[in-house]
Amino acid sequence: MRILQVSKHFPYPARDGYTVAVTCLSKALHRLGAEVHLLSMNTTKHWVETPEKPDFYAQMDTVRVDNRITPWGALANLFSRHSYLISRFVTPEFAARLKTLLTTRHFDIIQLESVQLAPYIPLIRQFSKARVCMRAHNVEHEIWERQRRETRSFFKKIYLKSQIAAFRKTEIESLSEYDILAAITEKDLDFFRRAGFAGRGVVVPVGMDPEAYAPDWSAYDRGLSLGFIGSLDWMPNQEGIAWFLREVWPVFSQKYPDIRLEIAGRHAPPHLGKNLPRNVRLRGEVADARAFMNAHSAMIVPLFSGSGIRVKILEAMALGRTVISTPVGMEGIAAKHRKEILTAATRDEFLKELSFCATRPERILEIGRAARAFILDRFDNLELARRLLTAYEMP
Repeated sequence: MRILQVSKHFPYPARDGYTVAVTCLSKALHRLGAEVHLLSMNTTKHWVETPEKPDFYAQMDTVRVDNRITPWGALANLFSRHSYLISRFVTPEFAARLKTLLTTRHFDIIQLESVQLAPYIPLIRQFSKARVCMRAHNVEHEIWERQRRETRSFFKKIYLKSQIAAFRKTEIESLSEYDILAAITEKDLDFFRRAGFAGRGVVVPVGMDPEAYAPDWSAYDRGLSLGFIGSLDWMPNQEGIAWFLREVWPVFSQKYPDIRLEIAGRHAPPHLGKNLPRNVRLRGEVADARAFMNAHSAMIVPLFSGSGIRVKILEAMALGRTVISTPVGMEGIAAKHRKEILTAATRDEFLKELSFCATRPERILEIGRAARAFILDRFDNLELARRLLTAYEMP
């Protein structure tokens, strides 16, 4: 089977949730015998120096796309019926490269990695008979709606309200254009079904390769060490860690003055590094996310908005880390509280679970081991890719 995987960010090497999701699936599809071709944007916001083609791609094409958010672009979009959150990814250069691929090669499946790529479906239908699969990493408009509710800026709230309405309209209307919809969670697929999707639906979470996530259990012998990792140009991460530092850390640090917190993530805003509380270190972007997580016995996920599945939680659990997450962060991960994960939704609940970690080292090691076993059982990369291939092969 020949698959054209179309991505809105260049996915390799994998550095964040989206790129891990894209790359892990590509590797697994290749191992199962599929011929995977990649067409990817290399955007201004997520620019990378294009590496040599990895062996799991039969071919790799990239197109530079300037998707920066500018005041002029945001203002001009007020007079458009399309959301600026989508139109930034629509360019004639990318359309031309896609057309070239469709007219010079045969594909069985066009796999679109995000609703921002839905505007290219008419072009695909014009020049290819391949079936179109939308791999929905999230219910995108829900992420933006939660972010709108959390923001303190009045003007941002007003602007986002109109943008989200247009985004939601596109997200819903596009459902009729997909032959197959691969959702990350059951909850997301249920939403799309209720919104009108009547085609073939399959739930394919982000898979983990066991051999790629080797735990360092010695971190538990060194006493409790806390870590946070996530893209810091993503507003839900910014807002979550700012809340944690403001509401939770001062109280916890006063009671446990020897415990430290390290924050990692690319594109940290300047204000985040100013006046950091005691025992908090901002590392910024780290070269090896797995090594960073392995250096800590527990990872915090104070996430209050978002959709889909949190890949960094899956990675941390695969590495045997104890994760303390909000219910929003745990969406799509059916782990049990104090068995494979710790859950907290409020300041007091975070303080309770952090104190549990600080005083029960033997228990958090048990939870870390159970977390890894849970991921290996529920999120095996090859098994999940096989599920998707089965959906592709059905007539």
